[in-house]
Amino acid sequence: MDIQQIFFGTTPEGLQIKRFTVSNDHGMAASYINFGAILTSLKVPDRHGKDGEVTLGFDTLEDYIADIWFFGATIGRYANRIAKGKFILDGVEYQLAQNSFPSHLHGGNKGFHKMVWKGDTKIDQDSISVVFSRLSPSGEEGYPGNLHTKVTYTLNNQNELTLCYHAETDKPTPINLTNHTYWNLKGPGSGNVLDHEMTLNADYYLPTDDDRIPTGGIRSVYGTPMDFTHPTKIGDRIDQIKGGGYNHCYVLNRKDNSLWLAAKVYETEKGRIMEVYTTEPGVQFYSGHFLDRYKGASGIILNKYDGFCLEAQHFPNSVNEPRFPSTILRPGNIYGQTTIYKFQV
Repeated sequence: MDIQQIFFGTTPEGLQIKRFTVSNDHGMAASYINFGAILTSLKVPDRHGKDGEVTLGFDTLEDYIADIWFFGATIGRYANRIAKGKFILDGVEYQLAQNSFPSHLHGGNKGFHKMVWKGDTKIDQDSISVVFSRLSPSGEEGYPGNLHTKVTYTLNNQNELTLCYHAETDKPTPINLTNHTYWNLKGPGSGNVLDHEMTLNADYYLPTDDDRIPTGGIRSVYGTPMDFTHPTKIGDRIDQIKGGGYNHCYVLNRKDNSLWLAAKVYETEKGRIMEVYTTEPGVQFYSGHFLDRYKGASGIILNKYDGFCLEAQHFPNSVNEPRFPSTILRPGNIYGQTTIYKFQV
């Protein structure tokens, strides 16, 4: 295995950004930057052994700074939506930015995806990790508590990319971290993802209101176009989904908080298979239907359905839904999450 570090650019504040590229012995290579703790690239061999890009991204730091669709980014403090940007914690009401009016989305106006992180490396015999860390000070984007966060990307020789999250706080605070990579297993510029066959290990999903806030109920997928319990092309019933595509949180079938298989995606042209394992109770499936003439890496123009996201996370608006698994981290406790993307052909 090998790791390389190069200068990637300078932020408007004068902070230098590095790109870390890790390659394994089987043709996989992952690149990350310490701006936003972003996964900028993942190259994976196809059935013929030819490596190719499977994520959507950009060529320059300036593009990532300007990005509005969270390409490859670490999302925090709170992934997904909080209704009206409000929550009450221990009797105190907090008002956050309503940056996707009237909701709070993906951490606010300047979430973790727009912050500069410290980047360190760890080399083991069969894997190489890049560890991004930062202190989110109390009051950042309206959240209480000083939150120390680490996001560790590990690539190994089993063709697994593992994301481990760790956080501690000095005051009770909501936390719900995820990664927002857009996937296209045949490669950007090679067509959309509607022919990808996907299986989600989820019998239920969370219905939402018009602002995409969960209603508090949990609904069965069976007999609906939400059903991916068996291999189904992403595009088979997408025209039946209100709003032009999927942007829904699925309730994963699981017995405990250990790693469970959440999803499996197969692309027939290149033969790549991606399995997603996670310790989280849910996964947000987004079909990329808001992309519209968006310029990506190598000048490729990205359009509707050119990438999909599988964002392992707790449920949206959990901080206001006592029936949902709690997203409150308290002093003395540790927030931990693991998600694995495993590739084969």
